[in-house]
Amino acid sequence: MARRNRRADGPPAAGRRAGQAPRLLGTAQSPADRVDVLDGAPHYVRAVTGAAATKAYRCPGCDQLVPPATPHLLVWPVGSSGIDWRRHWHTPCWAARDRRRPAR
Repeated sequence: MARRNRRADGPPAAGRRAGQAPRLLGTAQSPADRVDVLDGAPHYVRAVTGAAATKAYRCPGCDQLVPPATPHLLVWPVGSSGIDWRRHWHTPCWAARDRRRPAR
């Protein structure tokens, strides 16, 4: 069976009112794409597309800016409240997180 796309002016997604922003990441209703380990603790990891990245963030892996409109990863600890613990990582920095961290 072919997939039907929803019209842009159609009814809002379930659980949302018209004009309401989507749910924040890190909630029980929006699980991450995968779970990885950072410093011995499990962390949710979600890929962020360039179109969804609208402001600059500081990567904790290299302490450099993740520019707006750059695809990157959103990482937060499992069991956290979500938004206060989210960190935006460059994808290569997350891949090298065990061997490359800024001096503290």
